[in-house]
Amino acid sequence: MKRKQITICIAGILLTFISVNHAAEYLSPVALVADGTTLYVAEYSASKIAVVDAEKGKVSRTIDIPKNPTGLALSMNKKSLFITTDGPDSSVFIVDTAKGSVTTSIQLGHTTMSPVVAPDGKRLYVCNRFNNNVAVIDLEKKTVINTIPVTREPIAAVLSLDGNALFVANHLPAGAANVDRMTSVITVIDTTTLKVTHSIALPNGAIDLRSITLSPDGKHIYVPSIFARFLVPTTQIARGWINTHALNIIDAHTQKLLWTILLDDVAMGAANPWGVTTSPDGSIICVAHAATHEVSLIDTKALMAKLKPIPARSTSGLSTAEYESLPANPANSLSFLTDIRRRIKLPGIGPRGITMTDDKLAVAQFFSDDLAIVSLDSENQPIRTISLGPKQEMNQVRKGHMYFEDAALCFQQWQSCGTCHPDARSDAVNWDLLNDGIGNPKSTKSLLLSHKLPPVMISGVRAKAEVAVRSGIRYIQFAMPEEDKATAIDEYLKSLKPIPSPYLIKGKLSKAATRGKNVFENAGCSSCHSGPYKTDMEKYDVGTADGMEKGIEFDTPTLIETWRTSPYLYDGRAPTMLDVFTRFNKHDNHGDTSTLTEKQLQDLTQYVLSL
Repeated sequence: MKRKQITICIAGILLTFISVNHAAEYLSPVALVADGTTLYVAEYSASKIAVVDAEKGKVSRTIDIPKNPTGLALSMNKKSLFITTDGPDSSVFIVDTAKGSVTTSIQLGHTTMSPVVAPDGKRLYVCNRFNNNVAVIDLEKKTVINTIPVTREPIAAVLSLDGNALFVANHLPAGAANVDRMTSVITVIDTTTLKVTHSIALPNGAIDLRSITLSPDGKHIYVPSIFARFLVPTTQIARGWINTHALNIIDAHTQKLLWTILLDDVAMGAANPWGVTTSPDGSIICVAHAATHEVSLIDTKALMAKLKPIPARSTSGLSTAEYESLPANPANSLSFLTDIRRRIKLPGIGPRGITMTDDKLAVAQFFSDDLAIVSLDSENQPIRTISLGPKQEMNQVRKGHMYFEDAALCFQQWQSCGTCHPDARSDAVNWDLLNDGIGNPKSTKSLLLSHKLPPVMISGVRAKAEVAVRSGIRYIQFAMPEEDKATAIDEYLKSLKPIPSPYLIKGKLSKAATRGKNVFENAGCSSCHSGPYKTDMEKYDVGTADGMEKGIEFDTPTLIETWRTSPYLYDGRAPTMLDVFTRFNKHDNHGDTSTLTEKQLQDLTQYVLSL
């Protein structure tokens, strides 16, 4: 662990921060923004912004910031750089680009992301990921003037060309998981009234959104997603049986979904699409594939010509189910992009954010600590690599993180461990895995603390997490596990730390949660959810199982970080924690909650979600 003292001047007052960095030897670029050939790169692990001269191919200077950066945006006049940061008490930092120093800090919510500047330069919109809202900042007064609730984990946003509508990509779906339809949505916010007007539902199974962009002409919005085929048992993986990967195209004016096209090939997945942008003239759509270490360059004109005879979802007159079953639906074609897309292998590992610098595509490569510079106008021009700093040998945790996110471990690169476990947590989806039979889908578990709390899997069918890791590679990725890589993944998962809950107040239980702690103990919840991890690691039949699972014993889950892992119960039937205590505990089989007052139930919920 390294500690770094950072002093900045805000409003004439010198403030000193102590930045604690657990992986200071790594840089981990995640986002970047361009001013001509100057690139500003957010280095997550190093808590730095690298200023890169793309023409010379080198870092010209670095800017220390007090927290781990997650996103970047430039002011209209390019004089200010806005930096969102990680953590429960995250902030937006404003950097004077001429001086290269932080001038302003604006405290926001839990894990700020994707700063977006209004066309008139007067407002900044910021996603508070784990508060499930979007903050609106008055840039003249440097104050938050509103927070707007959205669906779940807002992770990226983009404005319409006129600035009147903000389109917000919600990372994961909300609601119950034991359903036939579930998807992440795009929340549309009217920037005049600062209210949500509606949500745009993506196709069934479209989840794990990471980015969003607007075409230069303002007509289309592009959103990459994973396309989870969660309604089928995981008996095979070829031809995208479990997961495919897609680009969703939205009409920016009607604010409706037009088409979804697959980014994969027939015999090769394009796993975990992340960053998306377009060429300055809009002629090429660029998508980074984080798990296959590639970029897709799609010919926009050829794409639209190919889509023209296909009815758009919004104008087809068909129901959602009818449209999705159409043979002509491009979301059903693994060969749709043949001959109109170049799929380019990158020299580095783990592409994340991408942006354009003049006529070149710049790609942040997370695990190799460098940038790839890809020419759009020539297939023969070599890809340049710009190193962001001295190369550091990866330790086991870093290697494990890399392998966890790498689709090369999977047959035909259809998915990585991180596909179903984004950030090593849950994708909020039910999957019918074969480790406990067929026809009994269960909710994806977070992998946090899995190595500390055997047995694992919901019904405890794996004796320990080490067995589950290797079984996952063998039976879900359909490949033979390599022991050195599996061991490294173990070390990565062991290194995970709980993230403080957004329900905490300055790191402590609220008054309601403090009352809820007493309710938790008096209602008998603590008899099974005991100890520091709130589990006794035993199995019980708590009467929640249905169908072929009836009478089965389930492993007592940890309650740590439950605020992040909805929906709840083994099949994700409970959308909220309050539902667990009310709708799905009528016989008091897991806690004596039936006689609690409404206030006690609310307090109990606040406590559990604060853990």
